[in-house]
Amino acid sequence: MQKGLSSENASNLLKEYGYNELPTAKPKNIGRIALEVVKEPMFILLLICGLLYLLLGDYYEGIVLLCWIFIIIFITFYQYRKTEKSLDALRQLSSPRALVIRDGLQIRIPGREVVPGDIVLLNEGDRVPADATVIESNHLTIDESLLTGESVPVLKGHDQTKDDIFSGTLVVQGSGLVEVKSTGVNTEFGKIGTSLKSIEKGTSPLQGEMKLLIRNLFIIGAIISVGVITAFYFTRGNFIESMINGLAAAMALLPEEFPVVLTIFMALGAWRLSKNKVLTRVPSTIETLGSATVLCSDKTGTITQNKMEVAVLYHNNQTYKKEDFVSNKNEIENLLINLNLASTKDSIDPMEQAIFTEHEKLFASNHIDQLLKEYPLSKDLFAMTRVIKMSSNNTIAFCKGAPEAVLKLCRLSEEESQRLLDKVHQFAAQGYRMIAAAKCELKDNNFPSSQSEFEFEFNGLVGFEDPIRPEVPDAIKECIKAGIKVIMITGDYPATAKSIATQIGLEHNDQVITGSELKEMSLDDLKNKIQDTQIFARIVPEQKLQIIEALKANNEIVAMTGDGVNDAPALKAADIGVAMGFKGTDVARESSSLVLLDDNFASIVSAIRSGRKIFDNLQKAMSYIIAIHIPIIGLVLMPAFFSTLPILLMPMHIVFMELIIDPTCSIAFESEQEEKEIMNRPPRNPNERFFGWQKIMYSLLNGLLLLSMVVIIYFISIKEGHSETEVRTIAFSSLIIGNIFLILSSLSTTRSFISVFKERNKAVYIIIFSALAVLLLVINVPFFQEIFSFTYPGSQHFVSAFLGALGLLLVLEIIKWVRFNRAVSK
Repeated sequence: MQKGLSSENASNLLKEYGYNELPTAKPKNIGRIALEVVKEPMFILLLICGLLYLLLGDYYEGIVLLCWIFIIIFITFYQYRKTEKSLDALRQLSSPRALVIRDGLQIRIPGREVVPGDIVLLNEGDRVPADATVIESNHLTIDESLLTGESVPVLKGHDQTKDDIFSGTLVVQGSGLVEVKSTGVNTEFGKIGTSLKSIEKGTSPLQGEMKLLIRNLFIIGAIISVGVITAFYFTRGNFIESMINGLAAAMALLPEEFPVVLTIFMALGAWRLSKNKVLTRVPSTIETLGSATVLCSDKTGTITQNKMEVAVLYHNNQTYKKEDFVSNKNEIENLLINLNLASTKDSIDPMEQAIFTEHEKLFASNHIDQLLKEYPLSKDLFAMTRVIKMSSNNTIAFCKGAPEAVLKLCRLSEEESQRLLDKVHQFAAQGYRMIAAAKCELKDNNFPSSQSEFEFEFNGLVGFEDPIRPEVPDAIKECIKAGIKVIMITGDYPATAKSIATQIGLEHNDQVITGSELKEMSLDDLKNKIQDTQIFARIVPEQKLQIIEALKANNEIVAMTGDGVNDAPALKAADIGVAMGFKGTDVARESSSLVLLDDNFASIVSAIRSGRKIFDNLQKAMSYIIAIHIPIIGLVLMPAFFSTLPILLMPMHIVFMELIIDPTCSIAFESEQEEKEIMNRPPRNPNERFFGWQKIMYSLLNGLLLLSMVVIIYFISIKEGHSETEVRTIAFSSLIIGNIFLILSSLSTTRSFISVFKERNKAVYIIIFSALAVLLLVINVPFFQEIFSFTYPGSQHFVSAFLGALGLLLVLEIIKWVRFNRAVSK
């Protein structure tokens, strides 16, 4: 028995050789981020505005405006580091797992922690974690096409010239024990792969839509800016001031927050999903989660615990449920001993482990003198026999296996066999997985060549159950409310599948499609039948792709779970491929867009819920960005076309606004709670644009309402006879307070601003109180008054600003309430 490395040795080797991974692109330092900021249009606009102020002799304004550049670089760096930390956490979670022997125990570790000298156990479907030498081979067959280009798999461990295996290759058959000799960049794959440090990421539909929207707004902004410069020059005759106001208009129109917000939402969204035991391999999947209409799930390990328990025993025509075992242990001892001795010692088979557990619970361990011969399972006979020389010197053959096979070995009459098979079907209908037991006492050591030559005596039946996960029934109810159809796919018998479906609350109406029926169906037949079917039984992995194609042909958005090598095509074909993180193969994980770290059905439902929340919050953030730019644009344009009006917004004021807008849309909205009834509404239509005309018009309406409120305060202040700097102070204050109320109203589409404020979103509190504190500073401190061209008009003159903002909030809340109730009534 291999003991492998000790934990201490492994730790030292990890320090010496480093992690078993290829070099990745280095994290950006502040210099590189500063360089990227320099290339941004907003930076160029700020730089030009600052230089213009310096040329005009307004040194305070010019220097402060140029200082904002460093503040923007700092904020960008902070947001980048927050995103990078989330991605680092995800990279550690997504590292392929390796089953190694450490301190004599089999443990599963991240593949990046494998070190030279580690003993690794490989099974079918595993990706080889490092270059290694084969120690033991059980028909270990490796697909090396990734390295050699040869499509024919290679048998390892039987030819000394072919006993090396390489990182990144795939086990397609058999199993083996290997010793790692090279890791990371020292592997054959590493030598080639160092040139693949950076991988170009595809553009998601949402990213494409954002790019198109930004491009269009940029073109419109450029045209309007030229118009503003021209209009301002002809109405006022000052070219430099015309340039400043034209650049202010460009800054007001440029929605540079869109790409930043999208990146942050996707990165932090993936990180939040990982906290719920769901790893996001493809970030664009977050967009799709809210659209899922069908959830196809494996039964074993996902809906159930993948932990077999002995649930029922049938012996001497009597049935014993697990709650009766202790009180009837004398009656069932003979059967349990039979099952125990027919099982392989130290087995990893869950049914054999369940037998051992139950036997040890009820009886003292038997001292077995000697295993004389073993007859393994075969394709032709699904039964196994172990010949044991007992401590009493009796030699007995103990057999267990599929009921049909064992009954055949016992040579029972047709009538007796049918009676027992009927009993098997009764148990199976209750969700039990059944096997039968038999034994034969031998008089000499002349063992037959096959199991069929023993004269077995039937001893009884045992039924196992894989208990359902306790949280699954509630998750199923949540899916039904959310308009998501759940389809259970299993290799079990239809009766077993129906029993499990009933236990978890799946409304199946006794309709089941079996693998043999599916094999004979055309796509059109399956398209029709699948609309009313929620159970597929006796299904082989290859048939999952057929189910996916039929669902997609019905225009469903499909999430599909899988764990095996043969599940990979279905996982790739599904809109949302969900691989098992614990029991899944590397091939399945690489083909999927999500990985369940706990293999739990409820985690998929939780991911859909989180996906809906992330999408909602992203949409609200984008809507807010459009809304807040409307008053900024309007207030820049008004004085350009009406020379008698005092100038309200200059580049300095717009930068001040941006410092409120950026953290609001990228942090406050991202951390906001989910909407009411989020899982009581149907899935989102995937063909619906992220920003359709209705959403754009709603955002424009909110922005125009805020603009109208500020313009009214603006004209009231002019009528009251205030100076230009006082008018600017009052109007700008009303814009800031109105923006705060717009934020509070926009954070939720289903809850009032009071509810939102009570929920204690720390980011919202910090942004609001910081904005108000800085506002008080710039309108009261002479140094800042000069920079912002403000004059304090007296506290009584801010009453109109506050009342106007309150009126705006009331109107926004009424519109929100009407829209919500209209949506509910639909």
